Amino acid sequence: MIPEALREGDGRKVRYDFNKLQKRLRRQVGEAIADYGMIEEGDRVMVCLSGGKDSYAMLDVLRCLQRAAPVSFELVAVNLDQKQPGFPEQVLPDYLRQEGVRFEILQQDTYSVVKRLIPEGKTTCGLCSRLRRGALYDYAAANGMTKIALGHHRDDIIETFFLNLFFGGTLKAMPPKLRSDDGRNMVIRPMAYCRESDIARYAAERAFPIIPCNLCGSQQNLQRQTIKEMLAQWARQHPGRIETIFRSLANVAPSQLLDRSLFEFGELATDDSRSVEFV
Repeated sequence: MIPEALREGDGRKVRYDFNKLQKRLRRQVGEAIADYGMIEEGDRVMVCLSGGKDSYAMLDVLRCLQRAAPVSFELVAVNLDQKQPGFPEQVLPDYLRQEGVRFEILQQDTYSVVKRLIPEGKTTCGLCSRLRRGALYDYAAANGMTKIALGHHRDDIIETFFLNLFFGGTLKAMPPKLRSDDGRNMVIRPMAYCRESDIARYAAERAFPIIPCNLCGSQQNLQRQTIKEMLAQWARQHPGRIETIFRSLANVAPSQLLDRSLFEFGELATDDSRSVEFV
């Protein structure tokens, strides 16, 4: 049997560790919001809630920051019910009502569309995400949402960078803030500075009612999973490498790359004042 004093001591350490984690996530989200001008006075922020750990944590942290923020803004949690078989449709409404969060549940049968168009065994994530994004963007534009908050974190951004590098032939990741292609919406990623491992710990401590994705969550051999495993190996073998990679995404030197649309290589010339005359 564990002595009472030791149990109490362990409990205090767990609370202390969680408080540190909570403060770190709040600080990182606050810094990302400030660095990229994500939220402004009077914003109506649509928080996209999937039922996964990342979006739960994002909503939780944003609500905490909202209470002490120097600007006033509104949060509306929005979930898209994609009509997946067996989807526990009451989990999110029950949680959000309990927490006193304003929310909206949209319904669109994207599941049937994806299953009809994607052959068995092929990756469904691409089409699924496009259909989901379209439905959410349409709702945001029609209901006066000034920002759309997505729960992508630091690891998502790095993984996307390598996916585009290895499989897409582009140097591109996930920007913390961007305007949608149709110009109607502004998308923000408040968790851009947060590590996935921290978010997972936070979600476990807060006991969020996680809803697994039955459409694509069980798919194996996805390219993203391959990248994730590569990065995990690097992190074990070379501590600090992931942090360095992330910093590099905010420290770009266009003149040291090959993209002519970003740098006028054709206009480069030597300094005439330093030229040497030969007689």
